[in-house]
Amino acid sequence: MGMDFSTLRTLISRYCAGEENCVDTRTVYIGHKEPPPGAEAFIQQRFPDNRIVSSKYTFWNFIPKNMFEQFRRVANFYFLIIFLVQLIIDTPTSPVTSGLPLFFVIIVTAIKQGYEDWLRHKADKAVNQCLVQVVQHGKVSRKHSRKLTVGDVVYVKEDESFPCDLILLSSSRDDGTCYVTTASLDGESSHKTYHAVQETKAYKTEEEVNCIHATIDCEQPQPDLYKFRGNINIYMGNEPVSRSLASQNLLLRGATLKNTEYIYGVAIYTGMETKMALNYQSKSQKRSAVEKSMNAYLVVYLCILISKAVINTALKYVWQADPNRDEPWYNGKTESERQRHVLIRAFTDFLAFMVLFNYIIPVSMYVTVEMQKFLGSYFIMWDDEMFDEELGERAVVNTSDLNEELGQVEYVFTDKTGTLTENNMEFIECCVDGNVYVPDIICNGQVMPGAAGIDMIDTSPGPEAREREELFFRALCLCHTVQVKEEETVDGIKHGIHQGKSSSFYISSSPDEVALVEGMKRLGFTYLRLKDGQMEILNREDEIERFELLEVLTFDSVRRRMSVIVRSSTGELYLFCKGADSSIFPRVVSGKMEQIKARVERNAVEGLRTLCVAYRRLSPEQYEQVCHLLTRAKLEFQDQDKLVAEAYDLIERDLILLGATAVEDRLQEKAADTIESLHKAGMKVWVLTGDKMETAAATCYASKLFRRSTQILELTTKRTEEQSLHDVLFELSRTVLRHYGSMSRDASSGLSSEYIDYGLIIDGATLSAVMRPSQEDSNSGNYKEIFLEICRNCSAVLCCRMAPLQKAQIVKMIKSSKEHPITLAIGDGANDVSMILEAHVGIGIMGKEGRQAVRNSDYAIPKFKHLKKMLLVHGHYYYIRISELVQYFFYKNVCFIFPQFLYQFFCGFSQQPLYDTAYLTLYNISFTSLPILLYSLMEQHINMDILKKEPTLYRDIAKNSLLTWPIFIYWTVLGVYDAIVMFFGAYFLFDNTTFTSNGQMFGNWTFGTLVFTVLVFTVTFKLALDTHYWTWINHFVIWGSLVFFVVFSLLWGGIIWPFLNYQRMYYVFMQMLSSGPAWLSIILLITASLLPDVVKKVFWRALWPTTTERIQSADKLYKGQLSEFTPLAALHPPPRAGDHQRGSGTQRNPQSCVSLFLFFCAGEILWKVSHLCYIHLSYHHHHHHPLSCSSFATFLH
Repeated sequence: MGMDFSTLRTLISRYCAGEENCVDTRTVYIGHKEPPPGAEAFIQQRFPDNRIVSSKYTFWNFIPKNMFEQFRRVANFYFLIIFLVQLIIDTPTSPVTSGLPLFFVIIVTAIKQGYEDWLRHKADKAVNQCLVQVVQHGKVSRKHSRKLTVGDVVYVKEDESFPCDLILLSSSRDDGTCYVTTASLDGESSHKTYHAVQETKAYKTEEEVNCIHATIDCEQPQPDLYKFRGNINIYMGNEPVSRSLASQNLLLRGATLKNTEYIYGVAIYTGMETKMALNYQSKSQKRSAVEKSMNAYLVVYLCILISKAVINTALKYVWQADPNRDEPWYNGKTESERQRHVLIRAFTDFLAFMVLFNYIIPVSMYVTVEMQKFLGSYFIMWDDEMFDEELGERAVVNTSDLNEELGQVEYVFTDKTGTLTENNMEFIECCVDGNVYVPDIICNGQVMPGAAGIDMIDTSPGPEAREREELFFRALCLCHTVQVKEEETVDGIKHGIHQGKSSSFYISSSPDEVALVEGMKRLGFTYLRLKDGQMEILNREDEIERFELLEVLTFDSVRRRMSVIVRSSTGELYLFCKGADSSIFPRVVSGKMEQIKARVERNAVEGLRTLCVAYRRLSPEQYEQVCHLLTRAKLEFQDQDKLVAEAYDLIERDLILLGATAVEDRLQEKAADTIESLHKAGMKVWVLTGDKMETAAATCYASKLFRRSTQILELTTKRTEEQSLHDVLFELSRTVLRHYGSMSRDASSGLSSEYIDYGLIIDGATLSAVMRPSQEDSNSGNYKEIFLEICRNCSAVLCCRMAPLQKAQIVKMIKSSKEHPITLAIGDGANDVSMILEAHVGIGIMGKEGRQAVRNSDYAIPKFKHLKKMLLVHGHYYYIRISELVQYFFYKNVCFIFPQFLYQFFCGFSQQPLYDTAYLTLYNISFTSLPILLYSLMEQHINMDILKKEPTLYRDIAKNSLLTWPIFIYWTVLGVYDAIVMFFGAYFLFDNTTFTSNGQMFGNWTFGTLVFTVLVFTVTFKLALDTHYWTWINHFVIWGSLVFFVVFSLLWGGIIWPFLNYQRMYYVFMQMLSSGPAWLSIILLITASLLPDVVKKVFWRALWPTTTERIQSADKLYKGQLSEFTPLAALHPPPRAGDHQRGSGTQRNPQSCVSLFLFFCAGEILWKVSHLCYIHLSYHHHHHHPLSCSSFATFLH
């Protein structure tokens, strides 16, 4: 049978034996070598190959899987049912009428999704087919990436990416380290240091590496990029040597080798088990508010359809109660029809009516919306104003489904570092024992040249102070993870430290560290290199000092500090520690704390990033103890992270404070202008940052998030230590609500003098307490609600000291509040990914922290300033366009199918179609679809420059205001009115059986064709009247679609088509056009249908114009030059106190009044012409000769 029982046993133990028995480790044999006899049992486990799969479909499952996904859509499934009903029972219309539009939609969508998946397949193939170098039998050979297996020893050169997750065995460097950038994984473009274990780092050639005899025991794959536990057992003699492995030994797939010639590593996780693949987050499908409105409208129309079918079925049986009507002499029933049960007949009739009226549900709307979103997204990508020359990047659209959501944003959540700021650090000053040092000499306000100068702002230090000052500079030159590169560029970016002929560049995992080391260089202490475990410094006297690097206690976001232990050339042992003030001050036992603390606070208020520096001298016994602590913690397999953290905590104590540093991270260009525009547009802007409160607050003032007049409310740990959280929340709530009780939120724009502008500052710890209050607190349940109420009434909120997950929690909390506002999150780093995925719209910035935010976002922009145009212009246009598209589709389908409903009252409810099959099929596909698609791509109701200049226009479309139920009902009523005018207009005009010139009577197909002709022209003219932005393409498509309808009708009725089993339309269209009254009635009915909508618009614009309509009128007056000549504030409606009657204080628009007068005149003329038409028809009918010209003139007079 060939069953692999070990695999079966593993599966059974994994899935049946419960979680505690699940194997949570794996054993990897380096180079696939068995361990020596007696060492341990050799169990060869099975692992996946290195193939990466990001595609959704395969060649075999594409059709069934794609069909299943498409028919999960309500509209598609509904049309499939209708199509099947048409096939099964005898229905009034051909199955082609619903089948053709449905399959057109299905095929177009399948092609789009298939193409997107084909691109994914192509990308996967390129990755899987690339060649990697593997050590086999002492030689380096090449093989495809997908063929790599766990245990293979891989050879990687500088600037190559790692093909899978590797444990570093050795590198070209003597100390066994290598430098890596992980930008594609966690967004950090800086260099990180990774280490080989002591026993394997000496193996430098493929022959030597091939001799390594070892096994690795490590945890099963898990997605956390920063966690890894394992042991390596090296068989060198009788006893195996065991060493612990941690995340600094693990090189991740997707990371790139830098500043290192080559490395050897062993594959431990491959293919879809690599940490990179496990981090492929399947994005939850985001749906826009417009799509939700569409589905709600669809349900309403489905109810209308069912009610129409029920009414007609009931009336049919009422009509047939009379036997003469039920079975007239010319239409007798067969015996089998008489025998059928009345309920079965009624159900069949109900289905037949459903089929007849099913065109009220616009299936083609979905494909039009898909195309509009897909094609419309290119306008963002093509926008030259959103192109950044410095980066050479354009805006990118990753998800076109949310275009219109950009016009509905109410809350903007933004990161600070790298989003509002440039993430480009510059050393400003340092403070040692109260003495302040800046890198350039300042003399009488003039900056003097000479980079090595020192400014003693306070007092000249004595010998003891001088010693501490030099110790501070040495501490900053030693306590870091900076590397030195002796080349011109690093990743194409110049890092700029020029001295003499050779130019060296500092590279690090943190831009702050580079700024500090560069700052020290300008103050006279230059860090040269790390060589053979010795750190070299060039001091002020140009002497090289050497310190042996013994331990690095790496930085982590929980401790918020890092330390190094070094031995000086004189043998003294030092622990140097630098970190955030909140993490250093509690550990300090001596030093000038008050002076340094004051300086740190002052710098933080100015928006500078501050760090504190401290040290401690270690005795040899203390150092031995430290080594013992660290070694024991690192060898522990289970709770390694916890034990290492405890060891660090014990070591970094009893520190002596030396001083503090200040580094500036400048605001991005136009960041303040963008935030101000977003405020004016009615959006609430929240800044979510991991930075300290003072620094973040200073950035908020600089970026105009907070104004000088803003009243700041604090909800911070400092305040909750003094009062209980309950008291603080209720006090803030009273403060805010006392003010807002007297005035409505809408009336306060945030700019009026009497309006108090509130800003809230909250930190991560307090937020956790608000989100998850303690169980014993009886009032804890409503904390979140009170917090939300305070936030709603603040124009801006700053959340500082935030963890990445807390950012997502805040977004989720606002998103799920009772108003369900539309949220947007924008960030540039890996720590922003969670909030970008959580928000309705996620925007990534192409910053210096890699591309993870960009990859996980819906849209990506080069700089924060581009957000202004993306929302205020593109978002505004997208929403206007798609809202018209949706309403128009429902309107034109009501116009289309309601005459069919009315027609049943005149044909004995016999399910007789009013329109021909060709018209039924092509109405939505050909005759009316292209004009609205083009409108939804091209329409610009207001000039682009005005939208940018006047952000308040964004408020006109807020809260899905163009897709509300009153507007939807208006469009539906308009559609019903037009349908009644078309049907009864045609019916009464030809009620007296008008004869054409050749004596032939008009039949039912002529009547239907007349109604259909009026219908196509009316709905197309309606769209033309709604179009503000005309180009030659609009003219071509709108008038071209009407010409196409006429040409098609002439061909369809002008030829006897051999493939049709009926010729009922033969010569019908030509015969109809040969009748003069038909021409007149078409013109009259089109005018009568459009007139009420036009009059309503003119009235509304004349009496109660919106800001948008005022600007449209003024722009026409200034012939498109409004943005250049007119102060736009003058065009705003005057402020209204309370709820006055609309328009009571508004100026009448003279243009609109003139238009109104002209329309009344036009209405009067039309009424007279229609009356004349009726007289003419009657006269013609009775007297058989035309009305004379003189009598016509007399009548008009």
